Amino acid sequence: MKRSKSKINWKILIISFILVYGIAFLGSLFTTSSVDSSWYLSIKPSITPPNWVFPIAWNILFFLIAVSLYLVILNKNKKSNKKAIIVFGINLILNAFWTLFYFKMQNPLFAFYEIILLWISILLMIIYSYKVNKTSAYLLVPYLLWVSFATILNYLSAF
Repeated sequence: MKRSKSKINWKILIISFILVYGIAFLGSLFTTSSVDSSWYLSIKPSITPPNWVFPIAWNILFFLIAVSLYLVILNKNKKSNKKAIIVFGINLILNAFWTLFYFKMQNPLFAFYEIILLWISILLMIIYSYKVNKTSAYLLVPYLLWVSFATILNYLSAF
């Protein structure tokens, strides 16, 4: 039986990881100094996981997002993957802005409205990715679930 070997396009894979983890790094600049601040501790919901959970969860999610983006970019149908790539870009921008609004600006209410847009963008990423590459879409489901939980935490800290 002949096995089909698919070659990894290292250039696209590396670019995908640089883009996604670049945004992750940008967001971490706003977060790191705030998680132990008295402001955050005073609004932190009781159901919030310990601080050490967040970098682990986000690193796993950013890894999945980067692989998902890679699979979308590899698609040969430029018309269908163009929309998906645009949605990925919008999502990454929204992801970075949430940390800016919530932690740097210390505005959980504004961040709550923004996280709703972030959640919608993840749903759109899944929809557009599914049309391009089903595996790409499935890789984004944990991201949607985590941001759903983050939305609850954001709501509890804002209201």
